[in-house]
Amino acid sequence: MNAKIRVLVVDDSSFFRHRIVDILKAEEDVEIIGEASNGAEAVAQAAALSPDVITMDVQMPVMDGITAVRRIMESNPSRIIMFSNVTKAGAEETLQALEAGAIDFLPKQTESKEGGMLFDAAGSRLISQLRIVARSRIPMVRVAKPTLSPPVQPIRKQALPRRGVTKLIAIGASTGGPVALQKVLLSLPHDFPLPLVLAVHMPANFTTAFAERMNECSAIRVREATDRDRLEPGLALLAPGGKQMLLDSRGGVQIVDSLPEQIYHPSVDLLLGSASTAYPAAVLGIVLTGMGCDGKQGTRLLKSSGSSVWSQNKESCVVYGMPQSVESAGYSDRVLTLDEIGPELSKVR
Repeated sequence: MNAKIRVLVVDDSSFFRHRIVDILKAEEDVEIIGEASNGAEAVAQAAALSPDVITMDVQMPVMDGITAVRRIMESNPSRIIMFSNVTKAGAEETLQALEAGAIDFLPKQTESKEGGMLFDAAGSRLISQLRIVARSRIPMVRVAKPTLSPPVQPIRKQALPRRGVTKLIAIGASTGGPVALQKVLLSLPHDFPLPLVLAVHMPANFTTAFAERMNECSAIRVREATDRDRLEPGLALLAPGGKQMLLDSRGGVQIVDSLPEQIYHPSVDLLLGSASTAYPAAVLGIVLTGMGCDGKQGTRLLKSSGSSVWSQNKESCVVYGMPQSVESAGYSDRVLTLDEIGPELSKVR
């Protein structure tokens, strides 16, 4: 990659497009190399300009953003950040774009006292995410959603399983996490005997849409967790965006508000830490792709309580931040490729 991050900006709204350009071109390490007003133009310019990063709107005329992502990833694989509406429909569209090959997403804010988007904190987040994505691995193969749901057998209500020492699977992820977690969940059989708890850095509407999407295409059951939920074999509970999920030793789930000083909501550290207290020496914690080090302190607590930790290897991560922090600290018992994690989980008893 060049010294400067070469960016292609794609949006059918000239206002939004110019606002993104104005914010990014003020950064010394960013160069705007092109603009496009629809997906077809984006595909052509991606091929002609080979940008380091593309910012892509979802809803556009001529060719929508999801189709454009698919075409670009087929012909000229690139690092793509999606801008999406914060509605549930926008969340569903964004998940489709991530499955098609986009690396990350940002909410497309349309309200501010100035009447526009990307002011102050939101603009800073765009710059931060751009730099993260520019250093990430370009995805080459994405997980395709099955056209038919696998047959799901009814699961008898029972106490939490006590086969061996593992009673709970806890998984955390961030950038690249939705697609990585999808790959893991889709590989689990319908009779998977353990409960799972999941924390991915996503806003509220996105966790709701993601849980529904995973429940439709996974053999196991998946749902967004609610307060006083219960852990059950073969059920994956996803921490709701904007909240924190905690566990107790009786198999109960608590959903609480985030504190101002908590950067991530949901926080992988908080989830893993509560799991270490609720189920000492009985948790398998897994840290998947993501920027930063959320999960490092949680895995430290898991290890201190006698539990096990796996982490995703560098080569299969979109962003090797969270897994690296765990591995470098010596907390990871096994470092696995993304393709290996699901099948290995199916062996855990």
